[in-house]
Amino acid sequence: MAEDADAILIGAGHNSLACACHLAVQGWKVSVYEQAPEAGGGVKSGAYTLTGFRHDWAAMNLSLFAGSAFHTQHGTELAQHGLAFAPTAHPFASLFPDGRWMGVSNDVATTTARIMAFSEKDAETWGALTEAFPAEAETIFALLGSPMRMGALSKLGWKTWRKRKAETLDLARFLMMSPRAWLDQTFESDHLKATLAAWGMHLDFAPDIAGGAMFPYLEAMAGQAFGMVLGQGGADTVTRSMVRMIEARGGTVHCNAQVTGIEQAAGKATGITLADGRFVGAKKAVIANVSPQALLKLTGGTGEARHERALESYQYAPGTMMIHLAMDDLPNWPDAALRDFAYVHLAPSMDQMARTYAQAKAGLLPDEPVIVCGQPSVVDPSRAPAGKHVLWLQVRMAPGTIKGDAKGEITATDWESAAEPFANRALDILEGYAPGTRSRILAQKIVTPAMLEADNPNLVGGDQVCGSHHLHQHFMNRPARGYADGSTPIRNLYHTGAAVWPGGGTGAGPGTLLAKKLAG
Repeated sequence: MAEDADAILIGAGHNSLACACHLAVQGWKVSVYEQAPEAGGGVKSGAYTLTGFRHDWAAMNLSLFAGSAFHTQHGTELAQHGLAFAPTAHPFASLFPDGRWMGVSNDVATTTARIMAFSEKDAETWGALTEAFPAEAETIFALLGSPMRMGALSKLGWKTWRKRKAETLDLARFLMMSPRAWLDQTFESDHLKATLAAWGMHLDFAPDIAGGAMFPYLEAMAGQAFGMVLGQGGADTVTRSMVRMIEARGGTVHCNAQVTGIEQAAGKATGITLADGRFVGAKKAVIANVSPQALLKLTGGTGEARHERALESYQYAPGTMMIHLAMDDLPNWPDAALRDFAYVHLAPSMDQMARTYAQAKAGLLPDEPVIVCGQPSVVDPSRAPAGKHVLWLQVRMAPGTIKGDAKGEITATDWESAAEPFANRALDILEGYAPGTRSRILAQKIVTPAMLEADNPNLVGGDQVCGSHHLHQHFMNRPARGYADGSTPIRNLYHTGAAVWPGGGTGAGPGTLLAKKLAG
């Protein structure tokens, strides 16, 4: 029998690690068990193409982590263990088929001038949004960082209502709007609308999905206010520093250690069983950073029918294909200014995004997927040899299970066979926007939705945010009504990770909120 701990955490994703770090600071003895060969889940990096070229496996943007409550509290200690960021003043841009482009930079005058080139009216609106953002952000970020319990929500709601009654009602309406509804009511330029709407596609919010307006708004305003933050040397700077912090405080992180069961006695979680048959006891808590269905499998059932039904029927977003490229140079963009941006979106219109989403949800390989072209070596030259670059391509959306091809060209319905032709479709799109780019590719690695899930079972069907954030499965309903605080019907068993409020992203919100619930 392995040595018992106060808390056992299943999975070494960033939420587990953040939770373990916080508990360790509070004096808990923590042990983390991870089935993969390395910690990090979707937040890891490696030389996936050629030696000297360092790629982020899934997550690249660490702005949410850098601005998180967890980093605010523990950032100094993490920095002592190697955490380092690489900031940029040019977070994102969109390039369009007509050769025009729109970008948001960390300078109001620069960004406003770009908008002015498309619409004087939109530039005025942008100015008003910029001026109002600090007050709006205070309320929105307070909501996103609040425990999903009635007491906490009531207190926040009453405080907000007393300060800004009319604005509170407007915010409630805004939180229910789709990206298209808000963008159409706010701006007139289709180029600007598409630039902002592309952010909804990062979080399962196609243009017409209710509740998605918040994400284009926040990414635009926050990008202008704060820029973007990447990890120095790779996104895994977050993972590596948290593992070291845990170990420095007497905790352990075990990789290649698959958990096969959560053990119980008298309605209380007592520990875990590993694949090799060992039992490890937990004195205070078993914390599972797993998908909802996996939690059911590990427990054999939670003992409450409503909770079990919610976990069984939990829904996932479409998947993502990753293409990692070692490059002789950056893409041959039509305007050299695009070389400065961390992200360049190739998402020409809200109609195209809506079509792509519908096709992926129907199980079809989209005829024109959204391409997110990450250029991390622009921000952090250490990612590649001198004069060379890495590209981080997200192909959104992609079906977890292929039923057909919307374009009628790819006959394969298994990812092993469909990977190369679908990746070529994405690279053809990039080539169309930046002719000559293909000749600059030195090596590539394609990571399909099936490969993402095989590497990290939480990414069901290649869904990088472990579950749709649509309104029926968000806020108090993530992952189940009454359990958005990480609790479960089994005493001493807790649930964390992107499937739990406040959901996906690199901010470690689920792990941080749970740790504070357990240990203050």
